Amino acid sequence: PRGVAKTDLPVRTCARCGRPFTWRKRWERDWDTVRYCSRRCRGEAQRARAEARRENSDGRPPSG
Repeated sequence: PRGVAKTDLPVRTCARCGRPFTWRKRWERDWDTVRYCSRRCRGEAQRARAEARRENSDGRPPSG
């Protein structure tokens, strides 16, 4: 067989859920920057960061 055996592919741990995930062909060009196992985890992490920023801005709801 050609290519690399699936057991030999690099593995990372998702920064959001902590699950291990393996290299995928679509990540070939930017594997060094991949941090999340799925779009869902990436979205949840972005929402969590945005919420933390809102809470840390000044602690009060915006007046308007």
